[in-house]
Amino acid sequence: MFLRRTTILTAQLLRRLLTTTTTTTTTNPISPVNQDHLLSVCTILFQQQNSPESRLHSKLTSTEFQLTHEFFLQVCNTFPYSWRPVYLFFLYTQKTNPTFTHTTVSFNKMLDVIGRSKNIDLFWNVLQDMSRRRVANDKTLLIALRTLGGARELKKCVELFHLMSSNGFEYNVGTLNKVVEAMCEWKLVEEAKYLVLKLREWVRPNEVTYKHLIRGYCDKGNLIEASKIWNLMADEGFKPDIDAVEKMMEIFFKRNEYGEALKLFHTMRFKRMDELGLSTYRLAIKWLCKKGMMSEAQEAYEEMHTRGIQIDNLTLGSVVYGLLTKRRVNEAYKIVNGIDVPDLSVYHGLIKGLLKLRRASEATEVFREMIRRGCEPIMHTYVMLLQGHLGRRGRKGSDPLINFDTIFVGGLVTAGKSKEATKYVERVMNRGLEVPRFDYNKFLHYFSNEEGVFMFEEVGKKLREVGLVDLADILERYGQKMATRDRRRERPPVTEDTNDL
Repeated sequence: MFLRRTTILTAQLLRRLLTTTTTTTTTNPISPVNQDHLLSVCTILFQQQNSPESRLHSKLTSTEFQLTHEFFLQVCNTFPYSWRPVYLFFLYTQKTNPTFTHTTVSFNKMLDVIGRSKNIDLFWNVLQDMSRRRVANDKTLLIALRTLGGARELKKCVELFHLMSSNGFEYNVGTLNKVVEAMCEWKLVEEAKYLVLKLREWVRPNEVTYKHLIRGYCDKGNLIEASKIWNLMADEGFKPDIDAVEKMMEIFFKRNEYGEALKLFHTMRFKRMDELGLSTYRLAIKWLCKKGMMSEAQEAYEEMHTRGIQIDNLTLGSVVYGLLTKRRVNEAYKIVNGIDVPDLSVYHGLIKGLLKLRRASEATEVFREMIRRGCEPIMHTYVMLLQGHLGRRGRKGSDPLINFDTIFVGGLVTAGKSKEATKYVERVMNRGLEVPRFDYNKFLHYFSNEEGVFMFEEVGKKLREVGLVDLADILERYGQKMATRDRRRERPPVTEDTNDL
């Protein structure tokens, strides 16, 4: 009875997996696969994976199915993290059907499953078999290095290149660059560096190789190693390309080392001016405006005009915010009014700057204006405005019905977060402790449903009764955004306003 129940549960589980696999692969079918046959084979592989080989082969032989490459791939998709059923089925196809020849695609699929299951010994044996059969390609190399690099099998990573080379797979600096770029994206930059240094006797790295390593170390926040690669690149006579320069500037800015970032920027301006484009200027202006260094930002801004570089809205949004932080409100509005089609980045710069000046009402008017012009706010827009009106920790009104703590606690309870609500009440009651910062993102996320529409409407009415019109408009608009499709269709159209900001 227990065995029968287990069989039924196994069949149900596999049927779900196969249904999911079918929906993802039927968009471009290569050859039709009988799903009942696939279910039977996968059930046998799952139940008999620890049985003797003769018993497993006997079960599979007595089962009706047509062995094709697509059928084998479907079996691999059914067991994406379990090497044993897939590899046992591979051995069965080799022994009982010698005329069936596996392709590079089927080998790579099986290799990927074995790699995900962390069976490094079997993984290496299959790699050697693929190399001897000469079915390995670039994708094989990437799968292998992702698995071996993740397992810190660094010697095997180097040995893999020699193994594939001895079996007719030629590699060059282009192949190396492709591998290094992929490994840096997988956060395996240390392993990629080891590979480059060990293979430099056979493949000499170029500026592209070093660029990928610099980007990889910058993404990990390791400025020291990135600087070492930068110096090694210069010692070998290579010039860092603009992508590597921008990445180094960005990490300097993020670490608040503005002097080093500007030193690098000025070096590029005086020595390689022709290579500077919009992306470099945008990066420098963004961080200079964020720091309030408007004289340097204005110098870069004017230089863009002089060189005829078209300034985009992202750059203009940064300039607007920087001007507002220096209380140069008229200049900021002049720039905004001069933009033909302002987008979200411009409005965000304007709203953020006004909120920094504690002009929450004026920022809300900008919010209304952007909606009238057809620029739809995002979650970050609402969070900025709520923080501007309510503060970082929230705000209490004189009417208990609009008391912020009451709204928050009631919302948590409604959303099923009673434990969080209890903790919040306990901390508020004990005034000796600091109340934790209110998380507006979670607040809006909890009510991003049809129930939230009704809640925001009711809260909006209460806020209007006590004169908090701006806050009511923000919450009501968010509630309308979260409405269902039918309610959106019934939403009244926004009247166009021809007045400028």
